[in-house]
Formats: sequence, structure tokens, C-alpha cells
Amino acid sequence: ACPSPPQAPSHDLDVADPVVETLSPAMEAEPAPAPGTAGASARREFERRQARREERIRTKHPRLGGLILALSDDPQSTTAWNSGALGEERLGHGLDGCASDTVRLLHDRRIPGTRANIDHLAITPAGVLVIDAKRYVGQRPALVVEGGLLRPRIEKLKVGARDQTKLVDGVLKQVELVAGLLGDALPVQGCLCFIEADWPLIGGAFTVRGVDVLWPKKLYPRLAAAGPFDASVAEAHALLAAALPPA
Repeated sequence: ACPSPPQAPSHDLDVADPVVETLSPAMEAEPAPAPGTAGASARREFERRQARREERIRTKHPRLGGLILALSDDPQSTTAWNSGALGEERLGHGLDGCASDTVRLLHDRRIPGTRANIDHLAITPAGVLVIDAKRYVGQRPALVVEGGLLRPRIEKLKVGARDQTKLVDGVLKQVELVAGLLGDALPVQGCLCFIEADWPLIGGAFTVRGVDVLWPKKLYPRLAAAGPFDASVAEAHALLAAALPPA
């Protein structure tokens, strides 16, 4: 099992039609692309918002600006970026502990033509995991099923008291994009990984609309799973690194 390490806000994701590339054997001879820095774009956005607020307050209140800043907190719209960055950083650290020649990682990858990013990609012999990190401290994710025999079955994701099915929609769009880039080379699976959530002692992990919902200790063994695609890992890693640059 990989080591267990000590949520940026969801981005709107308008996925453009991906350009499907063919995996080339020549890619194996190239040095492995750098994985990138987990949470880098969320961390930059938090620092940018924090700096803008400080500049605005100090400009408006030249004498009392420092005191106002010391006695007041950043707005939730700013602290959410810090929370998200922390979640991505901690999960990225744990994922990096699982890396090997047959388990390749990419962190914080920008989707060209959009403002969206993919938090983590794990390319393994069993396939590619598209991992969206979410940090909802003390809140419990749950599967809610509506309908059934007489009505269409509808699966929803609830976190705490709120309907967060939009998180599933976002991961499904990312999965569609990555699958389009890879073609039939590797299967692609979406994961929502909740950091510091309130998970039950028994069970807890579930799947909603094909997306696995789990926590880091449940995720890490997935990277070590055996599979038939050992020979495709390096090529798929290089292709995805080129198509999805660091955010």
C-alpha cells in the first residue's frame, strides 16, 4: 500500500473536441515527462486573490489597512481556493509515493481552450484514473438513488446536506476528454477522492454514474493493481503530458 499523506472549487468545464493522437513506439525512447505540481494553479489563484484584497484595503485605508487585515479574515470565495489547494497537494503527495516505472502520474493539467484543469491523472497497467480531489472537512459523501421500478433510476451525490452531483458531471467530462485522447489504448476511469471527509468505519466507498467515490487510503491500492497494459503506460503518459500541459 502506498503511504498515506497528512478542494479547489469546481471549475466550469467546456470540453472542446479532443484531437485523437496515435500512440507511437518512439515515445518510449523519450525521457519521462515531469508529473507537474499538485495544486499549483489553485495555490496561485488563492495567493492572487489574497494579494488583491490586501492591496485594495491598504489603498483605501492607508493608516488602518494593516490593522483591518490583522482583524479580518479572507472571504470564503478566497479561502475556498486555499482549501482546494491543500487537498490537491496532500493527495498529490500520497500519489507520488505510488509512482514507479509502471505507474506514472500527472498533476494539475490544463485543458486547452478552457479555464478548467484536471487535478490528477494516474496511468497504470490497469488503465488511466482521472482523479478529482475534493476537500470537504468533516462532511460525509453519500449516494442517493431516486426512482426505480416505476420511474427512471437517478443517482445523485450528496455531501453533507447538499446535492453535489455537479462534481460527478465534471469528472465525467474529464473522463470523456482523456478517453478521446487515448482512443482504445487504455480504459479510463473517473474518481472523486474526498480528503478529510467523514467516512464511516465500515464500507463508505461507492460508485455514482460510473464514477468511483472514495478517500485516499482506498485510492492508493488501485494504482498498484495488476493489469494487461504495462507496455502502454509510458506512451500514454507522454501523450497525455503533451496534450494536457501544466496548469
